[in-house]
Amino acid sequence: MSHSDFSRPFPVQFAGSAVARWLLRRMGWTVHFEGLPGLQGVLAVYPHTSNWDFVVLVIVKWAVGIPVRFWGKDSLFRIPLFGRWLRWLGGIPVERTSSKGVVGDTAARMLDARAQGEYFWLALAPEGTRKRIPGWRSGFYRTAVQARVPLGLVKVNYPRREVTVQEFLILSGDEAADFARIATSLDGAVGCRPDNAAPIRLLDTSVPRTETIVK
Repeated sequence: MSHSDFSRPFPVQFAGSAVARWLLRRMGWTVHFEGLPGLQGVLAVYPHTSNWDFVVLVIVKWAVGIPVRFWGKDSLFRIPLFGRWLRWLGGIPVERTSSKGVVGDTAARMLDARAQGEYFWLALAPEGTRKRIPGWRSGFYRTAVQARVPLGLVKVNYPRREVTVQEFLILSGDEAADFARIATSLDGAVGCRPDNAAPIRLLDTSVPRTETIVK
């Protein structure tokens, strides 16, 4: 049953890489993806329990052809070659000295992209760590609310080797109600190390420092 606030077919489509799709099939993985409902938005990836998540999701990204940005520690972008590769993948260095903070800066970029009719999707792992924590960091949520963009849910299921990106929600700003809907939409998500998955609830309201796919 779909819980998406947007009807199919989704208007923003991608060609993707046949080579990456072949590689996914060889790895035994299946991706359920039918495009995006608009040019700007936030994707929340759940659960994040293993270093393998980044490997699998980068191949998924290439297979479906979706360009995404993601937050990463600024120190990683100063590493020769690796930092350039992260930027090429779509990485955004987290600048903690910004007066707006990473959430404010990213939301402002999305609002500017909307005004210009440009594409900007941000993908984050709200847990921000592979270790179990009591809940989700708030950056992904506050970015989507401030920028007034859809929240797409990337549901990972390791036992079935499936990645599903079909649920897109319009957030109300009511945290309890929104997180209840998020939890319902992500029912069935299972990580590589299931015991490390955080419960789907808001951890705090501070600006996250490691809410990212790359740490």
